[in-house]
Amino acid sequence: MKKITVLTIFTLLAILASVFYTYGRGIWYPVFLEIKGKRSTADVIQEYSQTTRAELSPLFKQAGISYPPKKLALIAFKETNELQVWASDTAENYKQVTTYPVLAASGVIGPKLKEGDKQVPEGIYKIEGFNPNSAYHLSLKLNYPNKFDLKYANLEGRSEPGSNIFIHGKAVSVGCLAIGDKAIEQLFTLVHATKASNTSVIISPYDLSSRKLIAPEHAPQWTAELYQNITTHYQKITDNND
Repeated sequence: MKKITVLTIFTLLAILASVFYTYGRGIWYPVFLEIKGKRSTADVIQEYSQTTRAELSPLFKQAGISYPPKKLALIAFKETNELQVWASDTAENYKQVTTYPVLAASGVIGPKLKEGDKQVPEGIYKIEGFNPNSAYHLSLKLNYPNKFDLKYANLEGRSEPGSNIFIHGKAVSVGCLAIGDKAIEQLFTLVHATKASNTSVIISPYDLSSRKLIAPEHAPQWTAELYQNITTHYQKITDNND
């Protein structure tokens, strides 16, 4: 009986440790960084850029786009859990280069409204920061909430619409887009080479190539305007694609 009890206890402890390691990275990883030491964005670029360039260059060549391109567009679809990478050597004529599976996300179809609702936002965003010390390997920070998000949050009296939305590595996420370590290494260095100012991000509930965006019943009235904005920006990127 004692052996069974001890075995049970160790099993439970192992399960708890595994859960904490996976889902508690925001707690233990900063402590780990203090011990290990932080790295800079330049450190990350030096470590991964040569490898990721070799991996991505053939894809860009196949699409007929130079590496790095002049413009990037990252288009995420919540329903199908994918992140498409589009690129252009001009202000127009984007070509799809590759697609990354989104390994983890949370929430349902519809915009993000408040801190803690576990929703992945929907809209048109920019990359506003590189995080080489992310608890999820590497991450790219989006400018959520943007002007559109803040406009309706203020009109509706929502003082905490949320923050800290990232595209990052690993395969666990709450409100962000987790695409795995290899994919974020490629995307991190690609966006850095192209420049964040030349990169746009569209997060759509559905794949617009197969269906029209219709606001769900539970969504705020302004969601129709949001979905029209998403559709317009999506068409600007994809309509010239041969």
